[in-house]
Amino acid sequence: MEGSASVLDADTGAAVTKWTIPHSSPDMGGVTADGSQLWLSGRYDREVYVLSTADGHLLARIPLADGPHGLCVRPQPGRWSLGHTGVTR
Repeated sequence: MEGSASVLDADTGAAVTKWTIPHSSPDMGGVTADGSQLWLSGRYDREVYVLSTADGHLLARIPLADGPHGLCVRPQPGRWSLGHTGVTR
């Protein structure tokens, strides 16, 4: 409920930086296939946030109906999506 997304080091899990999204409730999401954008559902604010992975700036706020929870960003590797956060097999 802080309105931010933490960037972690893939090797150590240590926090590298934090990207703030004003007046937001970022939840689950995924990265685009080219790695340029992070899409997060705004579970408590009825919207989706799109962030640049280069520097964390907000590219878009997409208004939605009732609370989106989880987000499947396509295309991703795999044949079948199991939904939620884009788990594919």
